[in-house]
Amino acid sequence: MAFASAPSSGGRRGRRMAMSDINVTPLVDVVLVLLIIFMVTAPMMQRGVDVRLPRVESAADAEEQRLVVTVGRDQRVYLNDQVVGLSLVGEKVRDLSKSTGIDFVFLRADREVPYGRVMLVMDAIKKAGVEKVGLVTEPGPSPRSAR
Repeated sequence: MAFASAPSSGGRRGRRMAMSDINVTPLVDVVLVLLIIFMVTAPMMQRGVDVRLPRVESAADAEEQRLVVTVGRDQRVYLNDQVVGLSLVGEKVRDLSKSTGIDFVFLRADREVPYGRVMLVMDAIKKAGVEKVGLVTEPGPSPRSAR
């Protein structure tokens, strides 16, 4: 805090009023440094830890607990590896979601499938009452960035 003396009224010579001001410059410096630290560390916190998972004999049960909708290169729609017509995708997803209690659907589509077809499938899933839809991708650089 800074103190400044000001002449007092009333004629008393020895008495001075203290005037205090808050210096906000160090506060702004600290806030900006914290902001930069959080901006740098936030992307690092989203990465997962690489682990090698143990193998168990009952791994098939874990696979059955997923709802995976796949749009193949031939534009056929599959629900957990079974061919389903586009008109029945929503109904089948709704039934499986209610019976298993799973509220998340993984949507896989071949890169050659037109965007509009993938959006039709996603729309059918959303209309079935499943709000959480994850698009499955393959890690690595895209073929166009390698050129």
